Order: sequence, then C-alpha cells, then structure tokens
Amino acid sequence: MSNSKSSPILQEATIGGLLLKNRVVMAPMTRSRSDDAGVPPDYAADYYAQRADAGLIITEATNISAQARGYPRTPGIWTSEHIKAWKHVTEAVHRREGKIFLQLWHTGRMSHPDIHAGALPVAPSSIKPAGQIRVQDGMKDFVTPRALATDEIPLIVEEYRRAAENAKLAGFDGVEVHSANNYLLEQFIRDSTNHRSDRYGGSVENRLRFPLDVVKAVIDVWGADRVGIRISPVTTTPGDTPLDSNTMETYGAYVDALSRLGLLYIHDIEGVTQLSREASEGISFTDLRKRFKGAYIANNQYTLALAEKTLAAGDADLFSIGRPFIANPDLVERLRTGAPLAEAPKEYWYGGDANGYSNWPRMNGQSAIDQ
Repeated sequence: MSNSKSSPILQEATIGGLLLKNRVVMAPMTRSRSDDAGVPPDYAADYYAQRADAGLIITEATNISAQARGYPRTPGIWTSEHIKAWKHVTEAVHRREGKIFLQLWHTGRMSHPDIHAGALPVAPSSIKPAGQIRVQDGMKDFVTPRALATDEIPLIVEEYRRAAENAKLAGFDGVEVHSANNYLLEQFIRDSTNHRSDRYGGSVENRLRFPLDVVKAVIDVWGADRVGIRISPVTTTPGDTPLDSNTMETYGAYVDALSRLGLLYIHDIEGVTQLSREASEGISFTDLRKRFKGAYIANNQYTLALAEKTLAAGDADLFSIGRPFIANPDLVERLRTGAPLAEAPKEYWYGGDANGYSNWPRMNGQSAIDQ
C-alpha cells in the first residue's frame, strides 16, 4: 500500500448522517473466538477498540439465531448474554471515538447437522453445496439442506428484526445485512440455489422478496440511514460454478430496489479488483454504483493507490480492508506514514484465544492493548 500522508482516503468523510474519521472501513472477518454459545470473549473489546482508527468498523458476521449458525465459535445476537458481551465491545470502540456496525448473518445451507444437534441446515431449496465445511472436529462434507416451508420465511424475517433490535440495545451505530458469500439471503436471490415455485421463487421479483423483506424489517428498527448491506455479485458456489443465469439483471434489480429503500450504503465484494472492476459474469460494478443513491463501499484487495484512483473516478466512496487489519491494529496510521505492514500467519486467522487476535503490537512496538 502506497505512502500518502495527504491521501483523500485518510481524510474525514460523511455518509448519510455519519461523520467518519476516514474512508477506510474494517471489513467483516470471521475470527471464531466466541464461546460455544456464541458469546464474544472479553478480549473482543480490545480487538475492536484497537482498530477504532478506521472510519467504520463492520463486525465479524453475527448469527441472528441458533438456526443461523454455520461454523463453530461464531458470535450471536439473539440472547441477553450476547447483547451484554457486544455492549462491552461498542463501549470500548466509542471510548476511542470509533464507529461500529454489527453484521447480521444467517448461513442457510452453508452449515452442517453437527452445528444443529443433528438437524438439517435450511435453504430455499434442497440443493447440496459442493465441497466441505469446518465443524468442531474438522472438515466434513456438506449435506443436502431442508427447504424452508413458505410459512417459515416470515418467521426468519422477524428473527432479523429482533437481531436488529438487540444490536441497538448493544450500542452499535448501525447494522449491515449480510447478503453475500452464498449465505441464506443470496441463496434466495440466485436461480441456481432457489428452485422454489411459491412467492419466494421463480421470477427475479420473487427471488428478491425475502431479502428485501429482511432489509425492510431492519429499517423499521434502525431507519434506512443506519442500515447497510453487503453483496457479492460475482460469488461462485462451492465448486466455482456460476450462481446465476443473468447476474447483471438480478443484481441490477436488487440494487435498484435497495436504492429506493434509501439504504445508507451497499458494500460490494468486487472480485479481484487489480484485474478489473468490470468483472466476470457480465457485471459492471460502475453501473451498480451509479444505480445506487447512497454510499458505495468497494471491497477486495484494495491498495491505497487503487482506492485513490477509484475515488477520483467517482466509482466508490469508502474502501473496506480485511486481512491487513488482523496483524496491524494501527493500519490507518501505517497507511498514513508508509510504514511496513505486519503479516498474520494463517493459523491465527480462525479460532484460538487472544494470541494472534488482540495482542498485535503497534508499529512502534508499543502494545496495542488499552490504546
């Protein structure tokens, strides 16, 4: 990442009614440090507060319900214990004058019966993903999920609503709806994973109905100006096969509908940005950005120089960065000064304890704890 003390990326920015320290967003990253009940550890407050120099922090994906879980030791937001633990996090971030949104998550078919006491994961249709998933005792093959009954779907919408209410009780500044990475909402959107014949399947309008109902429920709680959404138009299924027969038509309609709802931002996983923003599957990210009235967060391997170029072209407003934040709690300052970035070994990415999570030193060697 290039050195630029006066970079516009590192200067204050406003989206909606939010004044941000800079245009750098800490991307949501699953770190699997919660306990078996999904309660974040005490040291999660250190981890997030250390990174509060980001303009906006988006938390790791957080399960809206017990049914939503797909992986061991991922956090939740459906109990009073979850609210209490997350409140420690938000208070710590706010003490450092940071802004933090909670990402709301349901994994759908990207799960396993081992996570659900033997019960099948749920999905729009009974279509098995290719490949394997990590469970408590290692990797296991995906299973064929159970298709949700029509009358179950509004109940999940209400679980999103309650999760949004709990996020407000926990002191977050807003929420991001996770509608990416082939999790439940995206499984409804895509015609390869949604073969339903009821009001939630078939046409693009029907396939978008459930995700948009979720977004509307969350807006009812927060107001549209404190709600964002993450999308991944060029996602492939496990096994690297395309997910949609007409990706641009589907996502054009989705972004148009989200824009009409007045959302604060869309957070777009753009594929390999260094190669092209006009990515595979016939998607034009520039067109999607133009179709959306709110802010646009670009994601995927952005460097400071690439972010500056993209901002100057008017193709994005904010830029989310993931992996570099793991080992660099002071990432924004390192970008500002051109200091080298530390690299986190892969064994620290998922699972474990505070080691490799909240104990990375700042660039001057000073402990990041209590900063």
